[in-house]
Amino acid sequence: MKTTVNTFTLSLISAAIFAAPAAFAGNTEHGSSITAALSDSRVKIELRARYENVEQDGIDKNASALTLKSRITVNTGSYSNFSMAIEVDKVDALVDDYHSKTNGNTDYPVVADPQGTDVNQAYIQYKNDGFSAVVGRQRILHNNQRFVGGVGWRQNEQTYDGVRAQYTADNFSVDYSYIQNINDITANNIKGDFHLVNVHYHLNKTHKISAFAYLLDYDDMANYNKASTTLGALYNGKFGKVLVNASLASQSDSADNPTSYSARYINAEAGYNFGPLTLLAGYELLGSDNGVGFNTPLATKHKFNGWADKFLGTPSQGLQDVYITAKGEISGVKWAATYHDFTSDVGSIDFGSELNLIASYQFNKNYAVLVKAANYAEGDAEQKPTDTNKLWLQVTAKF
Repeated sequence: MKTTVNTFTLSLISAAIFAAPAAFAGNTEHGSSITAALSDSRVKIELRARYENVEQDGIDKNASALTLKSRITVNTGSYSNFSMAIEVDKVDALVDDYHSKTNGNTDYPVVADPQGTDVNQAYIQYKNDGFSAVVGRQRILHNNQRFVGGVGWRQNEQTYDGVRAQYTADNFSVDYSYIQNINDITANNIKGDFHLVNVHYHLNKTHKISAFAYLLDYDDMANYNKASTTLGALYNGKFGKVLVNASLASQSDSADNPTSYSARYINAEAGYNFGPLTLLAGYELLGSDNGVGFNTPLATKHKFNGWADKFLGTPSQGLQDVYITAKGEISGVKWAATYHDFTSDVGSIDFGSELNLIASYQFNKNYAVLVKAANYAEGDAEQKPTDTNKLWLQVTAKF
């Protein structure tokens, strides 16, 4: 029988964090050390209010979502190299004219921000001489989050229940996680055996190579088609003002996946920094084999292939994304614009195009505002993605 870091375990960790002061209130040496560690605890509060509007062809009603994420994070100080943390998120829908995937409002387009309260993180950590280990529910972000991420754009983050070990020495680091449960953005618990490996080597200050391996085995039959083994490598480098990023990966079926396939992933980017302006062009391929597209189920997929989220699942014909980005900063306002052109890997299908725009301003360390928009234009008429416009207005406060 498989064991998981379940709600009971998370409750024990939470109780340990808050009960420790009473248990060690005496004047013993250990008690004083633990009391000192707890006195070094840090409490952080984050409030993020966001309005999202979605207009989508094929759905008569427009979505209007005004949501508020309230987050409290408690990190204890260290005692004998051990520390603990708990983070709780509460999402409120102040205006709920949208389909959250859990509220049943299917007459509206999807805004994947359901109401609810969730334990986002709850863990015990050990750190010493370049080595760290974390047990419990935790945030895991690998590289650019193309394969493993937290989907931090959504109001309820994706986090992971399991054990993670990291070791860093000089220019080398290795990161291994064994995960038995994924707590996704709709607070679903997705169970299985997930092995996540990520290795970095810094050639120097401006060149880094990484290698990764992701072995995904799901318990639920509904997710068997996501079971896969992915092996790949990533390069990030700078040559003066020239930026270069490149990634290659291969993916094949594993475990109980009913379909045999072997697909490839390619990403190549090149950019130039002109000072106040940076231009970047890129190509991304999520290949297809035997009617199965290369998939990245643990990724922060909103970052890739357009903010309209039309390709959160890779089409069975695969996906090619040719894009160009311009970004810069004017009077403290950071801005960026990206244009995507989408086609299939197999069958020369026009999947449409998309324009993404964003501007953000940080008033100080506590307050920030953001405006963001996406315009997706459909391609071949027989394909499902339809014309969609999205607009976001966001205010963040951190204390």
